[in-house]
Amino acid sequence: MMKKKNISASKASLVLFLCQMVSALDVPLDSKLLEELLQPPTIIQQSPKDYIVDPRENIVIQCEAKGKPPPSFSWTRNGTHFDIDKDALVTMKPNSGTLVVNIMNGGKAEAYEGVYQCTARNERGAAISNNIVIRPSRSPLWTKEKLEPNHVREGDSLVLHCRPPVGLPPPIIFWMDNAFQRLPQSERVSQGLNGDLYFSNVQPEDTREDYICYARFNHTQTIQQKQPISVKVFSTKPVTERQPVLLTPTGSTSTKVELRGNVLLLECIAAGLPTPVIRWIKEGGELPANRTFFENFKKTLKIIDVSEADSGNYKCIARNTLGSAHHVISVTVKAAPYWITAPRNLVLSPGEDGTLICRANGNPKPDITWLANGVPIAIAPEDPSRKVDGDTIIFSHVQERSSAVYQCNASNEYGYLLANAFVNVLAEPPRILTPANKLYQVIADSPALLDCAYFGSPKPEIEWFKGVKGSILRGNEYVFHDNGTLEIPVAQKDSTGTYTCVARNELGKIQNEVQLEVKDPTMIIKQPEYKVIQRYGQVSFECIIKHDPTLLPTVVWLKDNDELPDDERFLVGKDNLTIMNVTDKDDGTYTCVVNTTLDSVSASAVLTVVAAPPTPAIIYARPNPPFDLELTGQLERSIELSWVPGDENNSPITNFVIEFEDGLHEPGVWHYQTEVPGTQTTVQLKLSPYVNYSFRVIAVNEIGRSQPSEPSEQYLTKSANPDENPSNVQGIGSEPDNLVITWESLKGFQSNGPGLQYKVSWRQKDVDDEWTSVIVANVSKYIVSGTPTFVPYEIKVQALNDLGYAPEPLEVIGHSGEDLPMVAPGNVQVHVINSTLAKVHWDPVPPKTVRGHLQGYKVYYWKVQSLSRRNRRHVEKKILTFRGNKTFGMLPGLEPYSSYKLNVRVVNGKGEGPASPDKVFKTPEGVPSSPSFLKITNPTLDSLTLEWGSPTHPNGVLTSYILKFQPINNTHELGPLVEIRIPANESSLILKNLNYSTRYKFYFNAQTSVGSGSQITEEAVTIMDEVQPLYPRIRNVTTAAAETYANISWEYEGPDHVNFYVEYGVAGSKEDWKKEIVNASRSFFVLKGLTPGTAYKVRVGAEGLSQGPGVRSSEDVFETGPAMASRQVDIATQGWFIGLMCAVALLILILLIVCFIRRNKGGKYPVKEKEDAHADPEIQPMKEDDGTFGEYSDAEDHKPLKKGSRTPSDRTVKKEDSDDSLVDYGEGVNGQFNEDGSFIGQYSGKKEKEPAEGNESSEAPSPVNAMNSFV
Repeated sequence: MMKKKNISASKASLVLFLCQMVSALDVPLDSKLLEELLQPPTIIQQSPKDYIVDPRENIVIQCEAKGKPPPSFSWTRNGTHFDIDKDALVTMKPNSGTLVVNIMNGGKAEAYEGVYQCTARNERGAAISNNIVIRPSRSPLWTKEKLEPNHVREGDSLVLHCRPPVGLPPPIIFWMDNAFQRLPQSERVSQGLNGDLYFSNVQPEDTREDYICYARFNHTQTIQQKQPISVKVFSTKPVTERQPVLLTPTGSTSTKVELRGNVLLLECIAAGLPTPVIRWIKEGGELPANRTFFENFKKTLKIIDVSEADSGNYKCIARNTLGSAHHVISVTVKAAPYWITAPRNLVLSPGEDGTLICRANGNPKPDITWLANGVPIAIAPEDPSRKVDGDTIIFSHVQERSSAVYQCNASNEYGYLLANAFVNVLAEPPRILTPANKLYQVIADSPALLDCAYFGSPKPEIEWFKGVKGSILRGNEYVFHDNGTLEIPVAQKDSTGTYTCVARNELGKIQNEVQLEVKDPTMIIKQPEYKVIQRYGQVSFECIIKHDPTLLPTVVWLKDNDELPDDERFLVGKDNLTIMNVTDKDDGTYTCVVNTTLDSVSASAVLTVVAAPPTPAIIYARPNPPFDLELTGQLERSIELSWVPGDENNSPITNFVIEFEDGLHEPGVWHYQTEVPGTQTTVQLKLSPYVNYSFRVIAVNEIGRSQPSEPSEQYLTKSANPDENPSNVQGIGSEPDNLVITWESLKGFQSNGPGLQYKVSWRQKDVDDEWTSVIVANVSKYIVSGTPTFVPYEIKVQALNDLGYAPEPLEVIGHSGEDLPMVAPGNVQVHVINSTLAKVHWDPVPPKTVRGHLQGYKVYYWKVQSLSRRNRRHVEKKILTFRGNKTFGMLPGLEPYSSYKLNVRVVNGKGEGPASPDKVFKTPEGVPSSPSFLKITNPTLDSLTLEWGSPTHPNGVLTSYILKFQPINNTHELGPLVEIRIPANESSLILKNLNYSTRYKFYFNAQTSVGSGSQITEEAVTIMDEVQPLYPRIRNVTTAAAETYANISWEYEGPDHVNFYVEYGVAGSKEDWKKEIVNASRSFFVLKGLTPGTAYKVRVGAEGLSQGPGVRSSEDVFETGPAMASRQVDIATQGWFIGLMCAVALLILILLIVCFIRRNKGGKYPVKEKEDAHADPEIQPMKEDDGTFGEYSDAEDHKPLKKGSRTPSDRTVKKEDSDDSLVDYGEGVNGQFNEDGSFIGQYSGKKEKEPAEGNESSEAPSPVNAMNSFV
């Protein structure tokens, strides 16, 4: 029977999938699968059982169902077939069972009253709807009646009857006046549940002619009005007060029946003057909390969601100053049927078993009846696989013809429940719903979940493989979920690869591949640090990250877990956050959050903004000790202690700690007694007998504890019997033939009197022996000798003193001493799982032979020899301990292709038992480790020599080596990959026919018959030629020094497009080098601001090389010239210099005048002609910082400047691109300057220039650049 339940549960999960309930199976819906599978009909939408319709509108009776093939629909009316084709007003919606009765075209709703039922049918069965009772709503008019005016004496009660017409559904009643204003209601005047208006007592202001009762019929959206009622109140003096009398309900008792789940409404309205107050109680119980509400000024008791427990007698009490009246309502809660277990759809495979269960409850108990395809099961076609047993249908060895829809009907006098549940017998081969080659990406050391959503009937078995030809995945490193998902709890980099899921049942087999990529985790390698910054300062937080190169990280900065303020003072860099002009509002916690598509990390730091200079802070300190301790109210077991607090020192006292000293037993030792809040200065203390008490008090605030107060006076309490017995009683044998009984002795103040001793008692458990007892002095141990080995004992230890015994102690169980186990585990078996893991099994030893507490088993194992090298080595035994009564264990970390031995021993508290006979087992081959080294030597123009060492751990017989290599260009792009297989006995190889001056990357690994091991990589470069090395260098650094500056020049050999810098410092000084960046690619630089007569050291460096680090020249030392004597005349005051400068200015002025005249004439001077000849649209304007020349043009020639590379990719300087050379305007490289700085050759004929090879920085320093560097 249990087996059938399990099968039913497993198949129910499949039908939930078919019914589009994703939560039943952890797989996505597959629309194609659902379209192909046969399925019996299922009713998915229907009209309510009691369906009240608007007679003015069309009647729509809903019936929607699904199934495969799509179901057909039919209807019954009042138990007989309803032929809709014979009624022109009735139509059925296409592809639906919903009926539409066209009342709008002259039909009458009353003609279609009745009980309707829908049937949805296909080849797999028939489902039926509830019985739908159709009734049109009714809103009749009030019957005419003659209403006499009501003349009432002031203080009397009054009831105005509404008596609304009977409608369907019942109307909503309310009272208004002629102005359509609701009549005010109160504790005195209110409307009852029946719609009548009750006056507990009338007042003169109640006189009016327009008390009107209205009835609103919601279905028809109509309101009916009763004729106005007149009330006239006349006064008599004095007004007579009256005690309460109930207007409704009448009499002293009444009854009420309500259905479970409904709202229970009980009403009591009373007359009286003064106006009575209503109170409700439940006799013999309480009103249910959270479900009880009072309405209509407590005249109505409302209990929602009633149950059988709410049955009982409810009493309402009306009370005023003259007396009271009461009424008891006996409530009975009945119940229409409700589900305990509704039948659920069942999907089975041919030959399987299952059950349909239908359980309902109600009051009275409902009757359960079954139908098959809408027909009572007693007269339905027989099915040998079906057996009805009350509320259960049992299916055994079903076949496809057993598919059907079953209906369960549970009914009693208050209603019924109807549920459809189908039995669908399917035979389907496996299908995998997960898309093929789906890619999963996870972070290393995190779980990886690989989906294999599947379907099949019978339920397929799922297996996983790694790789195309890999073995089936098993072991503790994988978790296999019932929905087909493979979980790798801790994915590693080597988990990357292709995984294959195979689903098979007796009807077929299918497989699917998915891909797994394991990425390196994102880390913050330099986190932001705590900063304290003064107001208006600048602060920076660093956040340097490391991430997987295939993931694109985004860095976001937060302030106090929110976005950074929208303020230009916050500057976010690549790996830092800088805040300028810090203010007080910048104080807070700053967090660097790094996100990738797979993970997220963050780090935070606090910024504290302080004022400058800081203001003196308030001094906080620990409180001063309390004083004036006083003892009062001395009793045998209690005393009152009071004290005066000391100064709190700017930090409020939070609590006081009271300690005591026992001067009789432990003088000088203070013990914690209790603590009280800081607002309390007295405390009642509990005392123990036979203690000489002194007390002291310690004050505590947020800063710390005060010094203890001075001790109080001493108080000695009287002796008494011990109140307690020793704790932590234990019985543990130290030898096989004894029992050591130990306990924690009572402290001195726990003895309660002089002469403390202990009564130690013991007897063997489960043996009818008397207690053996002995009284010992104030010790904490007693040894019982001559006991059997490892036998349980009952033990108790009781305290006593000169005044008597403590209460009877509790018994504890102990054991006599253990001895070593007697036998070894038997039937030791070893199952080798893979090359590094084995599983060992053994039979447990008999419990009696353990002779102690079984702690577990120890497995000793050791490597005998490697099967590949056949060399024996020092035996290093390893030990694994398996706790408890375990009979198997895993041996991890084995070396592949090796011979091992092991034995097993049982362990108890005494030690280990004898070892089992040694068991020999061997591990299979594995993949080898990487080769021990890879060296690349003897580079030539077209060859490299490779040498390597064999793997340190071959893990089997090496079959070959695999060498792969590919070229790398200057942008680190990889070329085509070449693979070579090398015999296992080789240790070197010469690679020929390589490209000259090319860098290659090599990948090298070894192989066994199992597969390839991890690889080792190396890079090497073939040489450019046999004479000149490729490596860049800086040489011939020369210095021309003056008093305060020096001109540094050098020669450079190497790749183009590097950045030069000059480092210098005082010779012999330990100060750091000063660094100056050289503009563009010049080969000279001027150091300014030097000290006259000082020796300096200098060196030149280059950085920005595409391969490898930068280079530096050797150091050079120079000395600046001595300072000029004060009598020397400044050159600026010399006449010849002034004359020379005037001549230069005059010459420039003449040139400007000539240029101006020629420009106005529209002519061109030779430089303009040269540029026109070049016709280069990308000539750049002259810049102040690099001295380059731009274009000269007429006023109308203003072309936009273009941005682009100054140097072509082939590293040759073309004549139209060279914007920092004056050679274009001279005779080749022979352009010279005059003594006054003017350019010779400017107006000479220009020769055609050949493209320059290499980088011009390697040529002699340009005089133009030299002049610019001095400006």
